[in-house]
Amino acid sequence: MAIELTDELIQQQRDTVAAQQEAQAGPYSAEAWSAWMEAAERSQAAITEHAKATKQSRFDVEAEVKLAVLNPEKYAEKKRKEAEKAAKAKK
Repeated sequence: MAIELTDELIQQQRDTVAAQQEAQAGPYSAEAWSAWMEAAERSQAAITEHAKATKQSRFDVEAEVKLAVLNPEKYAEKKRKEAEKAAKAKK
């Protein structure tokens, strides 16, 4: 079964990655790390809520979101293959 994501989930993960990069770009700062941790908490909560609402594995949703954000080329290829497989199944 293909994991369905929302644009909101993807954007929240992008925000988390951006906050992480900012926090790690300089010396340790409680404020910078706090922003990163808050972004991560929001992203994790959204992933959990989405997984429950769509009856998907939370682990699978999180992995799919991270793939979409951290490796968009591989994610696009995976989605292309899923679409081809679905088209073949319709025939």
